[in-house]
Amino acid sequence: MAGFSVAGPTFEQHSTGFGVGTATPRLSWRFLTTDDFFFFKQKTAYEIQIARERETEPKTFSVSSDASVLVPWPDTPLKSRESAQVRVRVFGRSEGHAVEPTDWSPWTVVECALLSRDDWTAVPVAEQTDVIDGPLRPVRFRKSFTFDGSGTVNRARLYITSFGIYRAFINGREVGDHCLAPGWTSYRHRLNYQTFDVGHLLSNGTNVIAVEVAEGWYATRLGFRGGRRKLYGDRLAAIAQLEVQHESNKSFSLVTDRSWICQPSAIIRSEFYDGEVYDAREENPNWNLHTDETGDNSSWNIVQEIEFPAAQLISPNAPPVRVTEEIKPVSVHQTPSGKTIVDFGQNLVGRLRVHSLNKPSGDRVAFTHAEVLEHGELGTRPLRRAKCTDEIISAGAKLANWTPQYTFHGFRYVQVDGWDEEKDGHLSSSLTALVMHTDLTRTGWFTCSHPMVNQLHQNAWWSMRGNFVSIPTDCPQRDERLGWTGDIQIFGPSANFLYNTAGMLGEWLEDVAAEQLNDGKDGCVPPFVVPNVISDELWPPTPQAEWDDVVILGPWELYRSYGDVDILRRQYKSMLAWIDRGIQRGPDGLWDPEIWQLGDWLDPTAPPVEPGDTRTNGTLVADAYLVRITSMMSQISTIIGQSADAQRFSTQYDHLKSKFQYKYITQSGLLVGDSQTALSLAIMFDLHATVEQVKTAAERLVDLVRLAKFRVATGFAGTPIIAHALTKGGHPQIAYRMLLEKGCPSWMYPISMGATTIWERWDSMLSDGSINPGEMTSFNHYALGSIINWLHTSVAGVSPLSPGWKEIRVCPIPGGTIDSAEAIYETAYGRLECRWAIKSDQTIFAMELLVPPNSRALVTMPSDGSTTQDSEARWVGSGRHQFSVPFDWIRFSSAWPPKPRIPFMRRPQPDNIA
Repeated sequence: MAGFSVAGPTFEQHSTGFGVGTATPRLSWRFLTTDDFFFFKQKTAYEIQIARERETEPKTFSVSSDASVLVPWPDTPLKSRESAQVRVRVFGRSEGHAVEPTDWSPWTVVECALLSRDDWTAVPVAEQTDVIDGPLRPVRFRKSFTFDGSGTVNRARLYITSFGIYRAFINGREVGDHCLAPGWTSYRHRLNYQTFDVGHLLSNGTNVIAVEVAEGWYATRLGFRGGRRKLYGDRLAAIAQLEVQHESNKSFSLVTDRSWICQPSAIIRSEFYDGEVYDAREENPNWNLHTDETGDNSSWNIVQEIEFPAAQLISPNAPPVRVTEEIKPVSVHQTPSGKTIVDFGQNLVGRLRVHSLNKPSGDRVAFTHAEVLEHGELGTRPLRRAKCTDEIISAGAKLANWTPQYTFHGFRYVQVDGWDEEKDGHLSSSLTALVMHTDLTRTGWFTCSHPMVNQLHQNAWWSMRGNFVSIPTDCPQRDERLGWTGDIQIFGPSANFLYNTAGMLGEWLEDVAAEQLNDGKDGCVPPFVVPNVISDELWPPTPQAEWDDVVILGPWELYRSYGDVDILRRQYKSMLAWIDRGIQRGPDGLWDPEIWQLGDWLDPTAPPVEPGDTRTNGTLVADAYLVRITSMMSQISTIIGQSADAQRFSTQYDHLKSKFQYKYITQSGLLVGDSQTALSLAIMFDLHATVEQVKTAAERLVDLVRLAKFRVATGFAGTPIIAHALTKGGHPQIAYRMLLEKGCPSWMYPISMGATTIWERWDSMLSDGSINPGEMTSFNHYALGSIINWLHTSVAGVSPLSPGWKEIRVCPIPGGTIDSAEAIYETAYGRLECRWAIKSDQTIFAMELLVPPNSRALVTMPSDGSTTQDSEARWVGSGRHQFSVPFDWIRFSSAWPPKPRIPFMRRPQPDNIA
């Protein structure tokens, strides 16, 4: 169809298609012209053309299918280093009639990385030095070489990784824009490497390749209570392989080996927790240029070759950590004690840029980072043993555009010591903050008519950015920053909406499986954090529901979001190991009640020093999750064709659900424990036996919410689901009332206190401006921000009805004082848009919907309660649609706000509603 085409294909879950790590990358594509797709109602077939490097004509592969996401590679497998050009076009029908095919998509290049260990001829090179007890000073490696740059260079690739984190240079120019490469993986099992196109950096004649390596996660201090150093090794090393192919088939290669030389970096210390110290007096400005060879080489030493890593070398699908934004200060002020504080107006994760500094030799300037102020001074107590301080030692000459290279901090405020604004310049124009995170593709947006709810969503977005730094972490500022499994398990659905997490979380789950199956007790118990850095002495391995359940719930949520069946197949062994052998059960098949469970972690009634002392029994939470994951395993087994397992888990599910009901649920539907979390789990996990029981439980949940005066009374287990449970139980207005409550604990309380990210505790900052007295307090923790999933699915009203959003549920539920909302989501098939508003003098509910190509939506319009007949659901296809129904907003909102239940002996308090 002339003028109607599809975008160039993408490959696997890879961010670019350059350096894919598989010989048979699956293909996906999207239609470019969503608004015109109604001319193309039914997709019936597609063609893929592949042009290989050594083939004279492209091959065409025709397939009768309506698929467009992760379709199989149709040709013979690619080889290491091989590239191919790929394009697609689509055939279809409209109103029962065949239509012309789309135009061909643009050609897109896919290129394989090194697929075999045998492809590597480089060896790791390290500094010849004695092992020391403290932090390792970064090391610089270099190699000069002569390159014949005459003629055309067809391809020039640098394959590189390190023991530590690295930056690479060719002729003084930095290779790529990655930060903290190669990233953090379970280094004993999986080590990432990167592939770079470096042809534009090479020169005819003498060249130099140089690599600087710092501790990173490989050797720095990791973990709380002092942490441990050198968990993966005690030597910093570089592994690099440069390969160049000329048009005339001449080739050139250079690898790390004993011919390289090295010297200590001018960065004398660089740690994640404590920060980086740069001594400009020790800088060798030509260390990464060939001109250094003409000078004094006495500072350069011969390297030592060390053993090649036993871990599998991985070319990652996930994008790297990058600087994605630069933020200027909003103010500079003096504290009551006379300290100078720079405020960037946003709690963020990254590092500083110092645009210009010129001080006498030996003078020091220190930058200490923290998230909050406490009574006007920098609030460093939540950092625990992390110093979070970067330092410059001046050489007596101008230093321009300095930034620490191998650390990151979580901060809004920076205390600057040693800076004289009269001599050194105004800090407001001399400093900026560089925002760093894994550079995922943004896919989801939400806005509504309520500014504080928009801020809540914004805060969760910022917290996700700050905690997706190579792996999904729990906090980015203190002496922790670890991959807690429970946090991402509950935030996963929200994360998958905000960004395309398929590559990053999929690969992190491979690390989970690697450590679970190779390092875990009996080969089946995953740790609390992955990669695991917690010693058995500090925290003995203990199987945990909700946290360890990520081995099943994580892949399932990725499958729901991206429709990738392969992730279920790949992680299936891990799932079986956990549910069959890892869970410690009692005689009834439920959890052994002797196992202490984190459960509803961070219940707001828990004492500051006992965050696990919750009002909901931990074993009840664990048992509810066990019933849920058993049901899920039956579904997963069915999807991947494991029919015997599917039947086995279906039978187990029936048995465990019956045992749960016997153990915890009364005949009326109430739960033993009678907490908001317990009731919400039972409602959301379908643990009741009858509809009447669900109704009773929902009414009791409403009663408890009203008794709590709409303040949050849930922790990790209950918070992600309570608004969903109230809505599912038929009480969405109660969920809205909880959402908009401002008293502590609530979602609005931190916003009323000026929060720009999600807090770890509901009261991380007390109302008098004091930091919570507990040792564990963070102001950037996404877990309790999981309420935004309810904003997406109920307020805006969009959720996947089938895996990968090919079928979409559209069911907006208005409430509270919110009279309009909008969600936008980039599905694998194209853009989904849903926006609604109360219009025509508050008498009409109007909705606009854009359904992506090759998709359809099941639409249910809301009712104002004036009739007993709910709106019937109806299917609509791709394209733009408009809907409207009568909606008496005044009548609907007359019952707003719902009232709390106040004991008769207490005087009612004014509502505290956002």
